[in-house]
Amino acid sequence: MKKLLLPIMAALIAAAPAAGAKDMARDAQLAALSKQAGKIIKGFAMTLKGTLTQEMKAKGPVAAINVCNHKAEQIARNFSFAGWTTGRTALKLRNTMQNTPDEWETAVLKMFEKKLAEGADPKTLTKAQIITENGRKVFRFMKAIPVGKPCLTCHGENIKPEVRDAIEALYPNDKATGFKLGQLRGAFTLTKVLDK
Repeated sequence: MKKLLLPIMAALIAAAPAAGAKDMARDAQLAALSKQAGKIIKGFAMTLKGTLTQEMKAKGPVAAINVCNHKAEQIARNFSFAGWTTGRTALKLRNTMQNTPDEWETAVLKMFEKKLAEGADPKTLTKAQIITENGRKVFRFMKAIPVGKPCLTCHGENIKPEVRDAIEALYPNDKATGFKLGQLRGAFTLTKVLDK
């Protein structure tokens, strides 16, 4: 028995440094990609929020709904470059044509909700992972979007009738109202295929 165990133990010990190096390389890649994703999200979020705020101040909340309907997707495309795909998703959707979560995103959104219920700060909720999709390695990243005060105008519990009418005209299947401050509105979601 001892004679059998010694070669096995020797092989495991020899393999350990290689496995450790592989884990370190994967962790470094994950950290570098997460940093890039964070920068893209920051630019995307600032541009979207700035556009919404500007339209809200200039023309009111009904006009701001049109920003989400017409300009938000273009802003997301502007931040989809160098192999990155950038977007937004949620469990309670307004735009089912563009923002429906896939299986991975749904699981992450549910995890975010659970962490929020446990008292986590929504601003800190992120998830980064390298997964295999259709035989290719893909980096996936999500960052929570908490409900802020400006969000309540179109997503809150007490929406003005003219705003509600505009939402219903553009989004007849809207499920994205009734939110309270600090709840999970949704998440930014980024994807980058690592294998070509």
